[in-house]
Amino acid sequence: MAENNSLNIYQSEDEVWNKIAEMQGEIFKTSGRNGKGGVEFTYRIKKDKNGSWCGEMFVSTKEKSITRSTVMQAYRKALELNGIVTGPKKLGTFGASYLYSIFIRLGIIKQEG
Repeated sequence: MAENNSLNIYQSEDEVWNKIAEMQGEIFKTSGRNGKGGVEFTYRIKKDKNGSWCGEMFVSTKEKSITRSTVMQAYRKALELNGIVTGPKKLGTFGASYLYSIFIRLGIIKQEG
């Protein structure tokens, strides 16, 4: 899926979480800093014993998981900023460098240009 510069509006946080779950295993790249390229990563969403998506995202380059509530906090911040998020730090959450890249691909954050 190509990254774009138009803003997608999702009907609910559940829809956002399901879209994130659908993209697990895809290769993403953090935005990098100080002129250095970003780091490639993948992620997975854990399932419970009934086969439903749990509230944890595990990124390939991190030991700690990113909780669904943290993802939704970052999502609400991106909405508050109307999708104009100039960098991961603007999301203000743990795992923002990963979420930033995912949100760009989902169209939650607008690409410059």
